[in-house]
Amino acid sequence: MAEAPPPVERIPTEPAPPGESGGERILVVGPSWVGDMVMAQSLFMTLKARHPGCRLGVVAPGWSLPVLERMAEVDEAIALDVGHGEFGWKARRDVARALRGRFDRAIVLPRSWKSALVPCLARIPQRVGFTGEQRYGLLNERRRLDKAVLDQTVKRFVALGLPAGEALDGHVPIPRPRLAVDAANLAELRRAHGLSSRPAIGMMPGAEYGPAKQWPLEHFRTLAEALVAEGFEVRVLGGPKDAEAGEAIARGLEHVHNLCGRTRLADAVDLLADCRQVVTNDSGLMHVAAAVGTRVHALYGSSSPAYTPPLTDSAEIHTLGLDCSPCFARTCPLGHTRCLVDLSPERLLAAVLAAERRLAVEK
Repeated sequence: MAEAPPPVERIPTEPAPPGESGGERILVVGPSWVGDMVMAQSLFMTLKARHPGCRLGVVAPGWSLPVLERMAEVDEAIALDVGHGEFGWKARRDVARALRGRFDRAIVLPRSWKSALVPCLARIPQRVGFTGEQRYGLLNERRRLDKAVLDQTVKRFVALGLPAGEALDGHVPIPRPRLAVDAANLAELRRAHGLSSRPAIGMMPGAEYGPAKQWPLEHFRTLAEALVAEGFEVRVLGGPKDAEAGEAIARGLEHVHNLCGRTRLADAVDLLADCRQVVTNDSGLMHVAAAVGTRVHALYGSSSPAYTPPLTDSAEIHTLGLDCSPCFARTCPLGHTRCLVDLSPERLLAAVLAAERRLAVEK
C-alpha cells in the first residue's frame, strides 16, 4: 500500500475577492540568493501554466529586481530591502501595508520566520510554506519537507506551487529557467568595455558561500592564458567582492577582461548569453549562465551537483568525488581543499576545446 502523504496543517480563512481580471492573484516571497532566484523561475513557470490568467507578484531583495524583470512570468516585482541579519520590522510592515487586499494566495519560499511576516501582515488569505522556524499563525498551510523526495532546491520551490499530494509523488516536471536577453544592452556593453570579436569564454571565480566552493585563482589564470592562446577572449564576471579575484586572473593578460564589480546583474545576463561557454564555481552566476542557454562547465568541491545542478542540458559537471566531499562546509575542514585543487586547468581546457569541436560539427 502506498504511504499516505504527510499531513498539511490548515487554518480556515475568509476568501479574498477575485482580481479584476478574474484570475488568481499569487504572491511569492522569493529567496535571497542569485542562484535560488533563478531557480525560482521554475515555480513561476509552473504557476502560469497551471493557472492561466493568474497575476504573479514576487517580493524579493532589491538587487534581484533586474533578474525578475528578465522573467516573462513575473507581472510585478516588489522590493523588500532588509540588511543581512536585520529584522527590518518597518520595511516589512510598510511592504505588507502596500500589498493588503491585492493577493489571494502567498507562497513563501524561504523557511525562516521573518520571511512569512509580509504575507501575514498583508492579510493574504492563503499562505503556504514549509514548516520552518515555528511559523505557527504566520502560515495557514504548513507542509513538512520530505528531503528524500524533494532532494533539490528547485523541486522544493515547484512543490509549493502544487497541491500537497501531487508535490510529493516525486515525478513533477521541472521547467527550465529561461531569462530574456537584451540585445541593445549587450551591444552597448561590448562597446563600453572594449570587448573583441573573438569567441568569448566566461569565468566566474566567486562563490558567496565560502572558499570551499572556489576553484583556485591560479587555476583560473592558467586556464585563461591557455584559452587566449587558443584564440578566445575571456570575461571574468562577478560582483564587487570578486574584483580582486578577477584582477588576479586578468592582470597583464591581453584579451582577458576583469568585469567583476563593473557591471550590473542584468548586464551579466546579457554578457553570459554572449559567451560560447563558461567555467564557473557552484554560484549564482552559474545558474544565470544556464538560464540564458550558454554551455556550462560547473566546478563542484564542497557542494553537490545532485542538490543544486545547473538546470540545462548544456552542462558538464567537474567533480572528483573524493571520500571527504561533499562536506557542505564554508571552508575545508581538512585544510587542503583537494576536491578543487586537484581539478586541473588542463582538464577544463580539454573539456572546453572538446565542446567547441562538437559545437562546430553541430553548425
